[in-house]
Amino acid sequence: MRRPSAYARIAQRHESRTERRFSAVHAAALALASFLAFPCAAQTSTPRAPADVTLAPPPGAQVVELTTDPGMFSEPSIAINPLNPQQVVAAYQVNASVGYSMDAGRSWAIAEGTAPEDYRRSGDVSVTFDNQGHALLCYIAFDKLGTENYWAHNATRNGIFVRRSSDGGKTWDKDASTVISQPSAPGIPFEDKPYIVADTTHSKYAGNLYIGWTEFSLTKSIMLFSRSTDGGRTWSKPIEISTREGLPRDDNGAVEGFTGAVGADGALYVVWCDISGIVLAVSEDGGHTFSPSRTVVKTGPSYFDPEHVSRGNGFPQIGIDPRNGELYVAWSDYSNGDIDVLAASSTDQGATWSAPVRVNNDAPHNGRDQFFQWMAVDPSDGSVNVVFCDRRADPANRSYYMTLARSTDHGQSFRNYAWSTKPSDPSHLFMGDYMGIAANGGRVYGVWPRTALEEEVEKSQEPAKQSEKAGGEGNPLANAKLRGLYIEVGIADFSAAGATH
Repeated sequence: MRRPSAYARIAQRHESRTERRFSAVHAAALALASFLAFPCAAQTSTPRAPADVTLAPPPGAQVVELTTDPGMFSEPSIAINPLNPQQVVAAYQVNASVGYSMDAGRSWAIAEGTAPEDYRRSGDVSVTFDNQGHALLCYIAFDKLGTENYWAHNATRNGIFVRRSSDGGKTWDKDASTVISQPSAPGIPFEDKPYIVADTTHSKYAGNLYIGWTEFSLTKSIMLFSRSTDGGRTWSKPIEISTREGLPRDDNGAVEGFTGAVGADGALYVVWCDISGIVLAVSEDGGHTFSPSRTVVKTGPSYFDPEHVSRGNGFPQIGIDPRNGELYVAWSDYSNGDIDVLAASSTDQGATWSAPVRVNNDAPHNGRDQFFQWMAVDPSDGSVNVVFCDRRADPANRSYYMTLARSTDHGQSFRNYAWSTKPSDPSHLFMGDYMGIAANGGRVYGVWPRTALEEEVEKSQEPAKQSEKAGGEGNPLANAKLRGLYIEVGIADFSAAGATH
């Protein structure tokens, strides 16, 4: 969630819109279909670039629909089991949900028992595997949001929780572990947008799990951190790792967007953004203590409003090549006028960073936006892989396809591939705040929400129409389906494609 941001932000919009008809999305989908005239794809299909775009699909490309019906789905995360790469899990909201594959993404099923039963809403999901092959799902849960973007104002009980699976995501522990929780009481903070990181190295901290997140209070925002040394069963008392605190609102000036990466020696590198740009902090003792956080890359504003998108952000991701310790960060901003995806690298443990490189390779200053990026560094070959929403095919700068960008020259340049098979028109739907990507052994998985096309919207309306004929108000889940977002998984395989890719 936009990146929330946090599910938190979006859920309030969802609650206010679930009673609205899908006419706006339906009309937008019809206009988009007439513009791009893109054929309907099967559940699994080979991506094709739009006619006016020269991007080729990546090798071994497939796109799979993880959800069979459209709904209020967004902010996905994906992870590969390092001990068994056939196992892949993809998480998404609403509520906290997980799809899993036991055959390297060829087929998928949806797990049960991932969303908490004792909270009304859950989301802001992230997922990883630990060094024992357990899947971990991290999410926030709450009953009702506070004031729009000022989440700590009138906040109700909320918290951050972790659930574990020992069978590749098929089944999940009934009881979630608590990282932090706030009871309903005057003046409580709101815990927002956590992200989970696992140490899967052979260092002395191997097996540690780490979570960082933003805590919004009435007067400020801070970055908190907790660690687990027992496989996620218990979590340490949170510590503040942000040297510079942020403003208390989620629309500008907050500290937000935590991600982390672990080096071969167990050093933990974490980033987020504040009003100055991308901030880095490092722990060399398994998350006990951190270096003072400092700005390492100055960027354009991290909050922005892409046209026809409910909200946008350029929060950073960090990745590491465990073979040589080279660090990478990716983000997006509009320092070039339109929104671009950018990346930088460091060869000295984050002390200095290269100049930003454009990840999207369309013409600069062409008025087409690229946004909601996510990055993964393949630990086997060091390739830097980035997925993002790409509007280069639409002169109106509205519809987008999902593009995969890949660098094999230490982030100096990126080759772009057309990954998704169908266009999306966000039409002011909440479809952020982020996408997901994972890479291992040359095999790359992306996950994203896609807006429904005209024929899909018509099909999804049938349950509601039948309910109206019967004189009922309809199942709320049927109304949710009319929101028109699918979750899709993209697959690419560079393992046998050769160094040219």
